[in-house]
Amino acid sequence: MPRHERLPAYRVLTHLVVMVAVAAVLGVVVAGLAIPFAGLTGIGARNVARTMDNLPEELETDALPQRTTILDANGNRLASYYDENRIIVPLKGISRTMVKAIVAIEDYRFYQHGALDLKGTLRALITNQANNGVVQGGSSITQQLVKLTLQSQAKTKAERAAATADTYARKLKELRYAIALEQTHSKDWILERYLNTAYFGDGAYGVQAAAKHYFNVNARDLNLRQSAMLAGLVKNPYGYDPTKFPDKALERRNVVLDRMAQLNTVPQEKVEKNKQKDLGLDVQDVDNGCVNSTAPFFCDYVINYLLQDPSLGATLQQRRNLLKNGGLTIKTTLDPNAQRDADNAVAAHVRKTDPAIGALAIEQPGTGNVVALAQSRPMGNRKKQGETYINFTVPKEYGGANGFQPGSTFKVFTLATALEDGLPLTTSFNSGSPMTFDMSDFSNCPGEGTFGGPYTASNSTGTGMFNMYSGTRNSINTYFLQLEEKTGVCKPYELAQKLGVKLTDPQAERYPSFTLGIADASPLEMAEAYATFAARGLHCASRPVTEISDSAGNVLQQYAPQCTQVLPQNVADAVSDVLRGVIEGGFASAQRLTVAAAGKTGTTQEQKAVWFCGYTAHYAAAATIAGIDAEGRPDSLVGKTIDGTYIYEASGSGFAAPIWGDALKPLTAGMPYDDFVYPQGIEGVGVTSVPQPKPPKGHGGGHGHGHGGGHGHGR
Repeated sequence: MPRHERLPAYRVLTHLVVMVAVAAVLGVVVAGLAIPFAGLTGIGARNVARTMDNLPEELETDALPQRTTILDANGNRLASYYDENRIIVPLKGISRTMVKAIVAIEDYRFYQHGALDLKGTLRALITNQANNGVVQGGSSITQQLVKLTLQSQAKTKAERAAATADTYARKLKELRYAIALEQTHSKDWILERYLNTAYFGDGAYGVQAAAKHYFNVNARDLNLRQSAMLAGLVKNPYGYDPTKFPDKALERRNVVLDRMAQLNTVPQEKVEKNKQKDLGLDVQDVDNGCVNSTAPFFCDYVINYLLQDPSLGATLQQRRNLLKNGGLTIKTTLDPNAQRDADNAVAAHVRKTDPAIGALAIEQPGTGNVVALAQSRPMGNRKKQGETYINFTVPKEYGGANGFQPGSTFKVFTLATALEDGLPLTTSFNSGSPMTFDMSDFSNCPGEGTFGGPYTASNSTGTGMFNMYSGTRNSINTYFLQLEEKTGVCKPYELAQKLGVKLTDPQAERYPSFTLGIADASPLEMAEAYATFAARGLHCASRPVTEISDSAGNVLQQYAPQCTQVLPQNVADAVSDVLRGVIEGGFASAQRLTVAAAGKTGTTQEQKAVWFCGYTAHYAAAATIAGIDAEGRPDSLVGKTIDGTYIYEASGSGFAAPIWGDALKPLTAGMPYDDFVYPQGIEGVGVTSVPQPKPPKGHGGGHGHGHGGGHGHGR
């Protein structure tokens, strides 16, 4: 039978019988209505009663999903994160005009009838004459709320199908729940819940999100034409979407206005005046996720950091659900000025489609606050435009990247260990190039066996007699290998771990060439490690978040600094005294700031990555440029064109240090000159050079196989 054909009278009668049966079972008896069908309702009523008895007596109304907002350190919105763009507001936070509009068009007798507006339902039933057994129209606001709630809370495919099925069984189920809601909640509660639940189209759930999205006002400030348009949307959120179908939205808005005039809710004169106005849209989009954030990879780090916090849920899915639907406010450590400077610095030296990754992390010593993360590849999935979702600035568990070999920036761990062991800053070695070492001379961790075989290393930055000052300033590989013979490999390795470098594979990493930076690390790990020296030996774990509060403003979780004194203060002070020479007259002198600064260059074997790690009293930062091939694997920078410049030879001082300097110079401009503390109780402070001897004897000349491919260039 065609859908538009009128149904036979007996079909209409059948529908009426069922509705009357429902009325009889529920005790909703309308005078003069049930009597003519009294003889017909017995069986129908019993069947309906059994159906109703099998349902729970009350509808569980879970907390509505709300969007989470991520803020920077200044309280500005960094990103939103949600499944449904919703902000819950109380009924008193919604304009009375909006309340009148929604009641007028959806359920004008809402405050007079119970859960079922039987009069309205029967009128709709007779008007529609049913439609292949489907009941349409006539639902009260309470019934609509039940339907929306069941749809929202449906978890399985079967539940979702049942929540949307056009059947009498669904109608009866909704009716039973609607009665329960009316018995246990006030009309105002139901209306408030409805206005916060309803979908208003174009991604806006609830009246507050809709008001902000379409008009950039709060729900409490909605005027008549705005309220009428929003009230008209709930019937068909897509079909009346004003961003897609403005003419239909305008026509529907005017229908609502006319209805309000018909019910004497608004004077006819005012309605006619508003009908002459346009929609008055001021659309404000709320991006979901990190892609369009001003700091996308910092935002991504925040989310992945919190997903690993068991206090936010027992399982990963529970934590993800809380973050996306909990209406949280997440306060972060991001400094927008530092982020801007970091972004500009990276972009000035590595282009997004270059065959390399440029990355920079900036952290605050003494707190662990991560203030900026920047990389050359933008966030996205358009590979030809250089986009990626891999975060190269953070450890693998937060960003997916393995990191890059940091080269000679690892020498600082051997330097600090030697000082902690009591070796004076004047400890000197005659450092030739190449030099062959007997690896059995390097002690391992207790119970871990010994090293064996020869190991040959070379210098690209000089030979001769060096002490800790000059050996570091000139980044002499063979000096640091001899120093590591004194300290052993175990202590520098464990110190790096204590300072935040996530070393997890001792068999590959804990080796005599460790001091030359053979283990992979991310910029954030290196910034965290160097921040420890700036904080005089106080190590603070990196943290991007300070506090999380719920939608009501209640603090759910605070993230206090996690700090431990891992080095004596005078040892860290001595390291700073040595490293400042790299900037004050050393390889990175071009990056000298207006405040005291210290740092270390790094270049890996085959020049696959170049680094500069440095700090002031207030900021620690690590910059890297790492070559990659077409498949994203580490590759030499030599022979590549980076930022329009062909690379014949790469060095940390020539390529990574300028990124560091371009970020730190504007960031520290105008800051007071806070100097490092002069080291006390350390022998040899200030002796920055030693007399040069005759050519070295003993070590030298031979060739060995080494481990992990050799050494770093140093500069």
